[in-house]
Amino acid sequence: MSIISNGGLKLNYYFTKVLGCSFEEAILKVTAELKNEGFGILTEINVKETMKKKLDVDFRNYKILGACNPQFAYKALQEEEKIGLLLPCNVIVQENSQGKVEVSAINPLVSMQAVENSNLADIAQEVKNKLEKVISLL
Repeated sequence: MSIISNGGLKLNYYFTKVLGCSFEEAILKVTAELKNEGFGILTEINVKETMKKKLDVDFRNYKILGACNPQFAYKALQEEEKIGLLLPCNVIVQENSQGKVEVSAINPLVSMQAVENSNLADIAQEVKNKLEKVISLL
């Protein structure tokens, strides 16, 4: 599967958007938009809490949401038995270095390229479209 886009440029491995709301509100918004596109949140990692607990360091607000669309996950698992190593699709909500709340999602076209299974290309494209839509609607 090629990751070349218009003009021969490499695709970015994520989609991102800066929001004008609080960190907590961003978590609620992104979770709702993911649900609208058929995704559930399988995992939620609070990086700030983990860094404090494990390393006793202060870190900015940063959560990793493991988003999964069961229909697409099932299709991908039918094509590649070890694709679970790349699932779920991670979405991060963080306070960036300027103090703004930013939401980013993985680009599955880029992450799936490592697998070299052309049967995953259509699945990855559909998931990419859904994740881009989520980010754009925030």
